[in-house]
Amino acid sequence: MKCICRLLILSVAILFVLIMIGAVGDVSRLFDFGFRTNLVPAQGKLGSSPLTPDQRPLSPSISSTTIMRNDGDKNTSKLHVQENYIKAERSNIVREQQLVRSASSDLKMSSGKPIHRMVIAVVCCGDRLNETQIMLKSAAALSQSLLKFIVFTEDNMKPVFKNMVLSWPAAVQERISLELHSITFPPGQDAATWRTLFKPCASQRLFIPSLLMNEDALLYVDTDVVFLSPVEEVWRHFHAMNSSHMAAVAPESEDLATGWYNRFAKHPYYGRLGVNSGVMLMNLTRLRQFGWEEYVVPIYQHYRLAIRWGDQDIINIIFHFHPDKLYVFGCEYNFRSDHCMYMSVCSGAEKRGIFVLHGSRDTFHNKKQPAFRAVYQAWNEYELGQDLRQNLYYPMQRFLLKTISTNCGKLHSAYLKVMGSLVQLR
Repeated sequence: MKCICRLLILSVAILFVLIMIGAVGDVSRLFDFGFRTNLVPAQGKLGSSPLTPDQRPLSPSISSTTIMRNDGDKNTSKLHVQENYIKAERSNIVREQQLVRSASSDLKMSSGKPIHRMVIAVVCCGDRLNETQIMLKSAAALSQSLLKFIVFTEDNMKPVFKNMVLSWPAAVQERISLELHSITFPPGQDAATWRTLFKPCASQRLFIPSLLMNEDALLYVDTDVVFLSPVEEVWRHFHAMNSSHMAAVAPESEDLATGWYNRFAKHPYYGRLGVNSGVMLMNLTRLRQFGWEEYVVPIYQHYRLAIRWGDQDIINIIFHFHPDKLYVFGCEYNFRSDHCMYMSVCSGAEKRGIFVLHGSRDTFHNKKQPAFRAVYQAWNEYELGQDLRQNLYYPMQRFLLKTISTNCGKLHSAYLKVMGSLVQLR
């Protein structure tokens, strides 16, 4: 009996030694596989992993090789195994970097695809008629794709917009369509309250998803906007949005010291500085699927005493709670006086030029920002069909050069940069 017990103990001891010598590698490989599986992104999907390849930590089995190097010759075979894993891991990292580069290349290629049709929506009430017409004229003048204008406006203004399009050259009319809608709010809502929430009728934009059921996507702009580049340049951001994004906007500010939301807001807002909704790409299909308008009314009712900027504040509150649904593009696509009144804080505008100019706080009309007035004056005087170089670019350049003593005027080349490339190509 004693012999049998000793034999069993010896067998267990031998089995334990074999496990320690031969199976450690298998166990470590098992853990290593599980660790890497959580890190490696799905092929062809950019941003699937929270870490870029060169930031990812080495797996436990790789890290352990440093310790095993001091164990003597008996661990030489295991060291070779571990070194093979290091090589394999490095190979995986290189492969992942290639995937990222490939995906980035695909993204650039998709953003360069020809755009056949775009939709711009705007809400015009009160005294905003003239600047709305100039915004539409700037979009029509610089773009080459089919362009649909959807204007929500008061009934007495509808004939004005119809006559405006009819007065444009035939070559422009061939690729432009106009759709007019009356100002309307959901049944059961206090229309007077929504009409006066901020600027006249501005909150109409919050209900566009249900009002335009036949549209999949559009670019919404405020009336006090002019394009300094083809609309296609903004529209291409749709290609950069991922499957969860349902809208795209620019930050409200680029500077914590002068940002409004981070200093004064008494309600939740997106990110560190909030967003500005004056130029907004809207994927209407996704907004409807999300149930956008089911959020709008309750949020207004809850935060109405804290809201200062009307519909923009409501948009900020929604995306504060759903940040993954929002794509943020650069300030050069919604350039405002906030970006230059004290000093230049929009590096994208300096490097690439200004694509869309937003004359918020009446800067197209008052004397506070002469550079903004200069751009608006050039567009106001330009007539569709005239030569862009002679009748728009050069006058705008002359007007801007008179403003170089101001902070915003010092960036005079940024206002002209994109358009300069455009008129040379034509």
